[in-house]
Amino acid sequence: MVVKRRARVLAMIMAGGKGERLHPLTRDRSKPAVPFAGRYRIVDFVLSNFVNSDMLSLYVLVQYKSQSLIEHVRLAWRTTGIVPDYFVTVVPPQMRFGPSTTSTRTSWRSSAPTTSIAWT
Repeated sequence: MVVKRRARVLAMIMAGGKGERLHPLTRDRSKPAVPFAGRYRIVDFVLSNFVNSDMLSLYVLVQYKSQSLIEHVRLAWRTTGIVPDYFVTVVPPQMRFGPSTTSTRTSWRSSAPTTSIAWT
């Protein structure tokens, strides 16, 4: 019997949008944290696509008004003990000295200078 080995893939999801076009809904939260259909958030669709594609090691990179998003991911996407070696972790931006950052992309670049990421 041949045991198929799972590919180990690490995904980084940028979820720090200001959501200016959704302003009434994003006055107090970031775009990925906007409620959708009751108990879901916009970020849940992205996370579920990754999980359904068998990518179970996820970093969610947040920046703008991220507290409600951090709390939602922490409570709704608990994976501790369910599947070993897989996780959903929120990564907040780091405070650095130097020029201020204006986007999730530049914030992530400044907080993880040794990480290689393909930006689209």
